[in-house]
Amino acid sequence: MRLVPLEAKHEDELWDVAQDERVWTLMRISGHESRELFHEWFESVDMGFLHYFDGRLVGHTSYLNHRPADRSVEIGNTWVSPAGWGTGANTEAKLLLLQHAFESEHLLRVEFKTDATNGRARAALAALPATFEGVHRKHMLVRGGERRDSAWYAVLDDDWAIVKANLERRLSPAG
Repeated sequence: MRLVPLEAKHEDELWDVAQDERVWTLMRISGHESRELFHEWFESVDMGFLHYFDGRLVGHTSYLNHRPADRSVEIGNTWVSPAGWGTGANTEAKLLLLQHAFESEHLLRVEFKTDATNGRARAALAALPATFEGVHRKHMLVRGGERRDSAWYAVLDDDWAIVKANLERRLSPAG
C-alpha cells in the first residue's frame, strides 16, 4: 500500500477509478455524474493523496482543516472504489496518515467527520477506535443544497498507542 501526494497530473487517473456512484453517495459532490463535477471536487482537495493498494489505484484520502497552532488536523474526503472494499486498504491508509500526524508532525489531535447517516464510515471510525464526539446538526450543504448532519470523531495523541496497536493487529495476517 502506498499513498502518493495528489498533483494536477493525477486527475485523469483518479477520474478513471471514480465512476461507481456508490463511492459518491454520501460525499459533498456527486463526482461520478460528470467530468465537470469531478473536476470541481478535485480542485477542492487541499492535502490529498492517491491511494494505491496491491499496486492498483483504489481511491483518495486527504488531510484537511490543518490548524498548526492547535497541533490538529482532520483526515477525510476519503473514498475507496468498490475494488478496494474489504481489502484493508482504508485501514492501512488510516494507519499511515495517523502515524505521520502523531509521530512525524507531533500533532495532539486528529479529527474525522462523516455524514451522520453513513453507518459504514461510523463503524470504521469506532473500530479504529476513534472517540465519538457528537453530531453537528445541519452542519453542511451537500449535493446541490441537501442539508447534512455530521458525526464527529477524534483520536488524541494520548490514544495513539492503543489505536496504532489495534490497526497493526487488524492488518497482520493473523488479524
